[in-house]
Amino acid sequence: MYYANNETIKQTHNNQKTKKMKNFSKVLAIASILIAGSTASFAQATATASASATIITPITIVKNVDMNFGNVAVSATIAGTAILAPAGTRTTGGAGGVTLPATTGTVAAASFTVSGQANYTYAITLPSTTNITSGGNTMVVNAFTSAPATTGTLSSLGSQTLNVGATLNVNAAQAPGTYTNATGVPVTVNYN
Repeated sequence: MYYANNETIKQTHNNQKTKKMKNFSKVLAIASILIAGSTASFAQATATASASATIITPITIVKNVDMNFGNVAVSATIAGTAILAPAGTRTTGGAGGVTLPATTGTVAAASFTVSGQANYTYAITLPSTTNITSGGNTMVVNAFTSAPATTGTLSSLGSQTLNVGATLNVNAAQAPGTYTNATGVPVTVNYN
């Protein structure tokens, strides 16, 4: 009996050793997985970058002087044009029909002040055409030009004068009167 008990004790002891070995193997496997996972995390690197923005002065445009072609004499039979340069000088289109009398009246190119961020450039957008009226009579103003022409550059103080001229199309026997544009002549500026 002692021998049988001894065998049972040995077998129980061996079973316990086997269980301990299996448990040890499981712990070893789990530890290997954890170590492998932590090794992978050491292969990563992180860097940071800062974010910033600079808000610049908004661009603005303010009218200083309205466009005025001055006094224009018209032929009874021939249409013509009066051309107002951005410099404020005027000429006729050369086809006849319009003369510029010695009493010029008020002659002025439209003038604007563009303001914004110092030394920045900006694009200029001019209208293609507009009408001026006196009562029921109309004349077309088109071929707008400006100085600077299509792109301006703000000064170190952040401003620039923008002058705009155009061509006045006068019909033969155009009715006398003071012709105006109630909606104005839109000039748009945008930063480049």
